[in-house]
Amino acid sequence: MLMRHARLIPLLLLLAAPPPALAETFEQQLPNGLRVIVREDKRAPTVVHMVWYRAGSMDETNGRTGVAHVLEHMMFKGTPSAGPGEFNRRVAAAGGRDNAFTSRDYTAYFQQVPRHQLAEMMQLEADRMRHLTLDRDEFAQELRVVMEERRLRTDDQPQSLLFEQLTAIAFQAHPYRVPIIGWMNDLENLAPADARAWYDNWYAPNNAYVVVVGDIDHQAVFALASQHYGPLPARPLPVRKPQDEPPQLGTRRLTVKAPAELPLLMMAYKVPVIRNVDQDVDPYALEILAAVLAGHDGARLSTNLVRRQRLAVEAEVSYDATARGPGLFYLQGSPSEGRTVSELEAGLRAEIAAVRQNAVTVNELARAKAQLIAGQIYKLDSMFEQAMEIGQLEAVGIPYTQNRHLIEKLQEVTAEQVQAVARKYFDDQQLTVGELDPQPLPSAVRAPAAAAQR
Repeated sequence: MLMRHARLIPLLLLLAAPPPALAETFEQQLPNGLRVIVREDKRAPTVVHMVWYRAGSMDETNGRTGVAHVLEHMMFKGTPSAGPGEFNRRVAAAGGRDNAFTSRDYTAYFQQVPRHQLAEMMQLEADRMRHLTLDRDEFAQELRVVMEERRLRTDDQPQSLLFEQLTAIAFQAHPYRVPIIGWMNDLENLAPADARAWYDNWYAPNNAYVVVVGDIDHQAVFALASQHYGPLPARPLPVRKPQDEPPQLGTRRLTVKAPAELPLLMMAYKVPVIRNVDQDVDPYALEILAAVLAGHDGARLSTNLVRRQRLAVEAEVSYDATARGPGLFYLQGSPSEGRTVSELEAGLRAEIAAVRQNAVTVNELARAKAQLIAGQIYKLDSMFEQAMEIGQLEAVGIPYTQNRHLIEKLQEVTAEQVQAVARKYFDDQQLTVGELDPQPLPSAVRAPAAAAQR
């Protein structure tokens, strides 16, 4: 008993401490609409430079799914002044690293380089923001790369396949139902004109913002941004029409049959995400609930379902409180040998029911808060993570200046509020259930055939 209290003391001290002081952050908007956000962090002579576009897979249209991700690939295929691959070569020559990523909500590009190379990175990014070359042969080659990526990461991965199918059924009207990488049939029929239209529609300074974190002076960054990004003209943007998800009227179920070693269960409940940092309560309580259930090795699912009951090989929870679209709270796991998916589903439901009936303990609440808040604090150790957080918050409509308040809101969550969200959202009306029915693996199919031939 004394040891448990001793372990809790550091967690309570973390919760009692005020939120950490952030490095000073500055912002300026250019006449063409481009926002430039700069955080001065002098701990190392490097800089992270990121360009974020407010356009992701949720902005695609039917028949052209995957175009956001394909265009991300094409952004490295050159402009009239910098040929295919030259962008990467120049970043490497500067002693830096670069990459890009596409999500449902945004597309972003980054470089991390020595601070004196920032001007060159801005010049390269500004060049491809307006002057991208979409060569037909390069497009065909990159499209094959993306289709192979889809085969390797989704079609041949049973867990990814189940997640994709589950999401497509959980959402019927909202574009979150579409996979970020796109449907294979759409990729097979995608044309350079589709990528050009996407680029012309969304890649404009008035639909983008630049985030710079590192050992730099903000006024110098603003001057560089004005020099390189300032001449780019603003353009009219497409009108985004609301695509709200209609109310779900009961449990939806699906089964995916695919080669796999183990069965897999996924349960997805419709839940809210943060829309108003100050007024919302439930998303923060849901974050705490996720941490109590599966935030660490001693959390409820691992303790009860995996070790005590030996009902599951593994059991996990996933929830993201920040998104442009609606939220899902996922519970998933694989049953232990001799146990069934139905038994595992009953076990997961029982864990939610336990929170409904008895709330969470003081120790659980403190540990969940400490874990989540520590995760936020640890981001400050990395320039890249700081830039990522600024960019991601802005992408979903949350001002980066609200970061400190997000931590405060987590600190304020009560056990009663966690119990309230468990009672409010975890009912069959909002539930979609997916089951992976494992089929024989290719090697397991070939082995008996080979034995029969012998």
